[in-house]
Amino acid sequence: MTARVVALDLSAVDGAGRPRWGLLSDHDFRLLWSGQTISSAGSSITAVALPLVAVVDLHAGPLAVGLLMAAIWLPWLVLGLPAGVWVGRIPRRTLMISCDVAMAVVFVSVPIAAWTHTLTETYLLVVAVVSGTGSVFFMSAYQVYLPELVGAGDLIEANAKLLGSASVAQVVGPGAGGLAAQVFGVVSGLMADAATFVISAVTLVLIKPRRDSPQIGLDSPDASQRSRSLRTEVADGFRFVVRDPYLRAITAFGAAANLALAAYQSIVVLYLVRDLHVRAGLVGPLAAAGALGGILGAWLVHPLCRRFGTARGTVAVQLVATPFAFLIPLASPGPGVALFVIGSLALVAGTVAGNVVFASFRQRYAPPEMVSRVITFAMTINHSSIPVGGLLGGGLGAVIGLRATLWATAGLLVASCAVLLIGPLARQRDLPTAVRPASHRSRGQHVTTWEA
Repeated sequence: MTARVVALDLSAVDGAGRPRWGLLSDHDFRLLWSGQTISSAGSSITAVALPLVAVVDLHAGPLAVGLLMAAIWLPWLVLGLPAGVWVGRIPRRTLMISCDVAMAVVFVSVPIAAWTHTLTETYLLVVAVVSGTGSVFFMSAYQVYLPELVGAGDLIEANAKLLGSASVAQVVGPGAGGLAAQVFGVVSGLMADAATFVISAVTLVLIKPRRDSPQIGLDSPDASQRSRSLRTEVADGFRFVVRDPYLRAITAFGAAANLALAAYQSIVVLYLVRDLHVRAGLVGPLAAAGALGGILGAWLVHPLCRRFGTARGTVAVQLVATPFAFLIPLASPGPGVALFVIGSLALVAGTVAGNVVFASFRQRYAPPEMVSRVITFAMTINHSSIPVGGLLGGGLGAVIGLRATLWATAGLLVASCAVLLIGPLARQRDLPTAVRPASHRSRGQHVTTWEA
């Protein structure tokens, strides 16, 4: 049975009566946006500060640092699928506030342990795992909470503003983390991140619950089925993602692209230092320069989708942006570093533009009782390829060299676009917004048929 769908129409997004600043004119969205922007900056600082604590204070080696960074992603592999069910049973804002408070406490504990001379590598690993666990639940709840806060027609704009400001934070955060470590000590960055979690929690508390806001998944027609076993609900959600042609294509593309991007990111610092002979003080800014492309991608995605459609426009952006990855291994010392910057900018711009559209699609497309599971399961599958990509990049870099590995990852990234071309996205202008529930239950099935 063919699913009946409704096209994702952006024509209502920019009405004549729309406030000049768009969603930023809305008090509650402005609170969410400001809190998450500050929190993203804190997370970027921690990305520098946490391994620095291990290296400088504990004299950890490469293996220990690698395990530390892998531990942050481990909870996605273990908890990602059941988290999709649990998030559907708990008020999202309450869960997000709880995660913020817990993360603040965890990160404050590291400086305290350092000052009392009780900090160990094992303790840092525990902090990394707890941090990753908090990220699983916060990000899952955050993605489901957004369509409860803004209208369906505003999701593209909302995701663009949130991801755009996160890109700014990724530019500022690493530099601020390095500077803070040099001036105030390596544990100071974790104190700063803890403070940003507190700010995020306060902004969430200040958001006024809306009586007309749909509690997605909590008051759904199938709410009585929440008593079903965790395994049954996980299986149903997983089948929904795997069997739906749109979700399957987007999720498969995200996983393949993340594999290539993680492999690239795992060796980019070594490439800048060893092959391009970049001075240590410029490595951070150059490595973060690509995040500026995220601002460009978030700014362009809305007009591109209005002009070409959410499906066709997004596929076109990926086809144009991903080949720029080949400029990165073509870079050379001196002025040739500009090729690295241009390639990184275009690559991240395409990634953020795709993330904006795909996140908005998932938030609108799934039935209310499935939203939390669809979002979390897709994120879990996408994130599961990141540690694999990191190992792949490091292994290939050791065997065939850094530049050759970058050629290989660029080829893999471009090849991942084939998933979009052979799927339903390339055959229509706009992504659908809904599938009639009856179409999910033909032949006794529960279902029918891209942070980055």
